Amino acid sequence: MSKWTHPQGLAALLVGIYGALCPIWTTTPDSKATYTMIALGVITAGLALLSLAMPDRVVFEGLIAFMGLLFVLSPWVMGFTAFTSLAWTAWIVGIVALVAGAADVQMTRTEHRGHGMVTS
Repeated sequence: MSKWTHPQGLAALLVGIYGALCPIWTTTPDSKATYTMIALGVITAGLALLSLAMPDRVVFEGLIAFMGLLFVLSPWVMGFTAFTSLAWTAWIVGIVALVAGAADVQMTRTEHRGHGMVTS
């Protein structure tokens, strides 16, 4: 894979940025929910940038999928399911990040299958 071009990394970057910025237009009186979305979004976007800059690193791709899982679980864990728009945003962003990260891991593993093996 070449740098800066794989669509899964770009999708993770976009949803990370969206997740970090969504508290601007999704107002909520709960600062815990706001800070959760900002932190998860910034970390996801940062991991996506690392994945785009250094492709074929399963670690970064797996962490993006993990961040997607954290996004999905965050409304229940942090207790902001009552704020419907923010909770739905977290679930949608999380699903997209989880799918993008998992697809990126699968693509990297498929590309590297058989490399470095000694055959007779």
